[in-house]
Amino acid sequence: MLNEQDAREVMGSTAYSTDDDKLGKVGQVFLDDETGRPEFVTIQTGVFGTKESFLPVAEATFSGDRLTVPFTKDKVKDAPNVDADGGHLDRDEEQRLYDYYGMQYSTSQTDSGLGYSDGDSNRDVDSTSDTDRDTVGHDTSGPTTDDAMTRSEEQVRVGTTSEETGRARLRKYVTTEQETHTVPVRKERAVLETEPITDANVGNATGGPAISEEEHEVVLNEERVVVEKTTEPVERVRVGTETTTEDQTVTEEVRKEQIEADGEIDDRR
Repeated sequence: MLNEQDAREVMGSTAYSTDDDKLGKVGQVFLDDETGRPEFVTIQTGVFGTKESFLPVAEATFSGDRLTVPFTKDKVKDAPNVDADGGHLDRDEEQRLYDYYGMQYSTSQTDSGLGYSDGDSNRDVDSTSDTDRDTVGHDTSGPTTDDAMTRSEEQVRVGTTSEETGRARLRKYVTTEQETHTVPVRKERAVLETEPITDANVGNATGGPAISEEEHEVVLNEERVVVEKTTEPVERVRVGTETTTEDQTVTEEVRKEQIEADGEIDDRR
């Protein structure tokens, strides 16, 4: 359980869930007006911390700049929106928060209401006056401040987040196809040739017996087609990524405070 001293130090610290997930920065601290102890804090969640989630700190622990709460990250993120009008939570809102977080709600702990703490060590957090409770607020406008009223409006901050949309992979497999090549092939064949007896060849023609039997053999050759296959690298293929940019339109509702005047007032805005 956090004490009054923790109320001044816990603002701006980082909150962690029961699973040690980072939840966000602690924004506001709401105190019990009678005991001065912190009862609720707001955690800045969502994209760029644009949402504030309320959570009770009755069972939270605080050490250094780390606030640990006994809830999961999803539980805190999905907490109901409540209206802290004038820096106070009414009983119905407190009841709704306690019910959401599964905690026992006691009306005795809220008889004096819950007030917002701004971390000022000189502020009287033990005040039980109805007047004090109704006029204390974190806005600069109000009965306890000056005569000006602050107008606020919600701002939309749009960001992007990266998520997996698909996967691509390379797979190598083997196919067989027919290739046709034309190769010239040389062949030898036997032909009969005759030549007349001349002075140049008469010696060879009459060098043997006048009449005889004999054989003369000629070896014939031809070329055969020989196929040889080799494996050679031809190219390299890889899967890469490229980034393209396209415009997407996001529409979101924002609330804006408007200020109007009643009575005889010269509007100089």
